[in-house]
Amino acid sequence: MQPTNKLDWKIYESITKYIYEMLGHQSGVKVKGFGSKCKVTGRSGSNYQIDVLTTHSDGINTYDTAIECKYWKKKVNRDIVMKVFGIIEDTSINKGIIVSKEGFTKDAIDYAKFKNIGLVTLKEWNNNDQSSRPKEIELGTLQVNLNITAIRPKLLQINLGNNRFLDVQDELDLFNYYVELIDGKRRPFYDYVTDFRKYVANQQKMEIEIIKSYKLPESKLFRQGINESIRLDVVTITGKLTQNNESKNLEFTLVDKVWLIMKSIFEEKTFSFSENGLIIEHKK
Repeated sequence: MQPTNKLDWKIYESITKYIYEMLGHQSGVKVKGFGSKCKVTGRSGSNYQIDVLTTHSDGINTYDTAIECKYWKKKVNRDIVMKVFGIIEDTSINKGIIVSKEGFTKDAIDYAKFKNIGLVTLKEWNNNDQSSRPKEIELGTLQVNLNITAIRPKLLQINLGNNRFLDVQDELDLFNYYVELIDGKRRPFYDYVTDFRKYVANQQKMEIEIIKSYKLPESKLFRQGINESIRLDVVTITGKLTQNNESKNLEFTLVDKVWLIMKSIFEEKTFSFSENGLIIEHKK
């Protein structure tokens, strides 16, 4: 099944959270909150739900950023920019960013620039993305242009115990799983994957296998749409950090084909993402 058939607004938010965690790692950006439970109260007493709330510190002050995700079939208009600006005006949040699947109307772009609201398009790659696409897509390999930096905390194995494993080759499928903890609370399984990726990145050990276990006593693993569960006590994830700064053509297997393109409108930065977590920054 192709990623196009899997992507929905919930996964879109989860992927946005993952992207900002990974891209913000070196500059100290952390995800403070995420999803329906991430709420802030403004000075007016109003409560606001924030899709992704990040935070970072310069050593003296701490800055929060509210990220609004719009997995719409149409462009985001000025009303949404006004809404985000209203939230940051009423709260202690310092910055607002809107991530859109279909882009933005001209009045939204003009107003966002005036109010210093960040605009980002995050969409599935297609043949129209001429400036960001790889040079060639061949049967069996993907050739990516010369001027890139690629960093990837790669998953090697997810062990659920008792010789049970999750498929890490189709990583997008991991977004469909959630864990029901002993207290009855539910947590997306990809939260553990994301935590592991951050752990691998923090080790700063290139091409060395790293293992981390998560104790989940008397928990259950569910897959969306399926009532059956897997009993969990501990999950063990194995992976490694890979990096490539080659000054020649790079080749990846087809499982690493370009899937998503992200463009920051005002900062003029472009990134592409593979189905399995590879992040590529396209430099001018």
